[in-house]
Amino acid sequence: MKIFAPVFFLACLLLCAQLVAQTNTKTNAFAFKLKQPITLDGVLDEEIWKDAEGWNGDFTQFFPSDTSLSKVPTRVKVAYDDTNIYLAAIMENRGPRKYVSTSLRRDYRGEQNDGISFSFDTFNDGTNAYQFGVNPYGVQREALVSNGGSRPDDLNLAWDNKWYSEAKMMENHWQVEVVIPLSTLRFSEGAQSWNVNFFRVDSDANERSTWGPIPRTNLIFSTAFLRKMIFEEPLQKKRTNISLIPYVAGRTSKNFLENSGEPLRPAIGGDAKIGIGPAMNLDLTFNPDFSQIEVDQQVTNLDRFEIFFPERRQFFLENGDLFDNFGQPRSRPFFSRRIGVDIDSATGQNVQSKIIYGARLSGKLNENWRLGAMNMQTATDEEAGIVGKNFTVFALQRRVFERSNIGLIYANKETLALDDFQQLFDPNAYNRLLGIDYNLNSADGKWTGKAFYHRSFESVKVDKPYSFNAYLMYTDLHWNWTFSVQDVGKSFNPEVGFAPRKDFKLINPNVTYLFYPKSKNINRHGPKLEFESYWNETLGTTDRDINLGYLIRFNSIAELVITQKNRYVYLFKDFDPTRSGGKPLAAGTDYTFRNFLVEFKSSPRKKLNVNLVGEFGEYYTGSIQRITSQTGLRIGYLANISMNFNYARIRLPQPQRDADLILVGPRIDLTLTKELFWTTFVQYNSQIDNMNINTRIQWRYAPASDFFLVYTDNYFPGDFMPKQRSLVFKLNYWLNL
Repeated sequence: MKIFAPVFFLACLLLCAQLVAQTNTKTNAFAFKLKQPITLDGVLDEEIWKDAEGWNGDFTQFFPSDTSLSKVPTRVKVAYDDTNIYLAAIMENRGPRKYVSTSLRRDYRGEQNDGISFSFDTFNDGTNAYQFGVNPYGVQREALVSNGGSRPDDLNLAWDNKWYSEAKMMENHWQVEVVIPLSTLRFSEGAQSWNVNFFRVDSDANERSTWGPIPRTNLIFSTAFLRKMIFEEPLQKKRTNISLIPYVAGRTSKNFLENSGEPLRPAIGGDAKIGIGPAMNLDLTFNPDFSQIEVDQQVTNLDRFEIFFPERRQFFLENGDLFDNFGQPRSRPFFSRRIGVDIDSATGQNVQSKIIYGARLSGKLNENWRLGAMNMQTATDEEAGIVGKNFTVFALQRRVFERSNIGLIYANKETLALDDFQQLFDPNAYNRLLGIDYNLNSADGKWTGKAFYHRSFESVKVDKPYSFNAYLMYTDLHWNWTFSVQDVGKSFNPEVGFAPRKDFKLINPNVTYLFYPKSKNINRHGPKLEFESYWNETLGTTDRDINLGYLIRFNSIAELVITQKNRYVYLFKDFDPTRSGGKPLAAGTDYTFRNFLVEFKSSPRKKLNVNLVGEFGEYYTGSIQRITSQTGLRIGYLANISMNFNYARIRLPQPQRDADLILVGPRIDLTLTKELFWTTFVQYNSQIDNMNINTRIQWRYAPASDFFLVYTDNYFPGDFMPKQRSLVFKLNYWLNL
């Protein structure tokens, strides 16, 4: 790629940022300094709440429209003292009604449930925020928002922390009272203001509304439209901010394939969270145990490349965007699941490998600079032939313009066997990466983009060990268009990252146009055109997709997408199209095939809901009919019963092999109370010849403190001969000092 192309594209990104750097005047909220204590009971009988002054109302619709006030009034008030932030919210109704809560489990999804949420950008950077939410039954959710809230993945509900709330249902309204310890948040000492917003989901009025208006073309948690909240007195953090999270665990397992096992063995370890000033956090972990993390949901893999599974381990989550948001899905310089996670070849599942320790410093140096530094050490496993590794990651980010930033990342992996002094250090066994990213987020939320250049380093000199990408997206009421170019060298090798393919160049423009009819049923609809082309200097074009589709979004929040897919593939390696052991198609051959795709998502608020994907048409030298469905039945808020079903019927001429690939996953999720949960699911995957049973009991006996009991079994589906079996318990406790 010519050098002027990335320079020109980066200049366009910078120009877009400058053109939209101004913002409109916004109404402010006010946070009152408490003079009397508050009892957390949801009653709102304290003087601060009885005072009619200082309530923030006049919520504006976000969905189904964004041009009028909310049909049902909502008001929020904020107070604080030296240790906590206090919130009260009153959500009025049009009369007596029933509320939708799909579960009593923490971290409910927003648009599926009635609820009120509060967003706090504590550093006024317009790109990162904390979010706390409560529904009418008192179920909590907390999340971290990163990268301006411009993509669905920018909301991370896996984050967990200590805070408190109570909800009360009245005849014509419901109300909540919330206490958020200042030790839970990171902010600037002496802060006079934060950026905030509040939003409500009301299933009866079928609307979502926000205090600070947000265009419906954006996501409801976008940080581009936050307003100021002024503190009556500058905010101080006087309390020591140290949390200890020790655990005790036990595990017993049996491997029937190798006729081996381990007796029940106790283990101890834990984490510590130490506030370094009000804005930085030091996370420490010793002998971490992640056995309680829910097993990944398996998929049928018909692609030629590795599948990405997101991180859900708590240690990696706070300020995780500092490390994880570098790069893009096809080329990530850092992927935390490379540390302490291996793939079990017998079951096809990700399993944890032993981590000895980890340390992570992350947070804000000031309003413009963020810093992240991490070091982790894994153990040697002689039986598995694994030598201990040391991982070091450093990230530095500088805000530019109003909501954009420039970041620098360094990642290092090298052999360092602390528990094997005979091969303590191998100077030739390392993999390093250095990279720079520019992230564009315009002040009005219409422009987002990214440009980066990464380079990997190893002990052997190689050719073209780099990855470059430039991406730009524009969104307004009717238009959404994106344009991306990418160049990944043939020797780019981020061993601590995720790059499923290399040695390619890519161009990827997409465009969508939306209509907004005056209809009781349809909210928006419109055509979309997607183009994606891969090539390299040796082979020429290797992949090309041209997709023409039509999107329909209903007022019930159901959605229908119909797509005509046209694909060209050149095989640069031998490839078995079914991944089931048949004779592979030869490298150097190419194929053109067309498919028709239908995707439907019903309203998730309904007691019976379904997500359905149907695909049929040509597939390499043959044909494919594929159906993927997730059907859910909700019994009040106590039980969610679902069935994941994936069936692919592939017919190929000789000497390739036909295949009927089946993946079935029934799941029962019982939320017996807001503290006691029991989840059981089965996954049958014919592609890897495995049946997995996983059942997990979680008892949250204190805030952010849990007891887990997890049983896992793996079988051969044909004769139900066992492969592996394990039983795990874990008890942890969150202690604030």
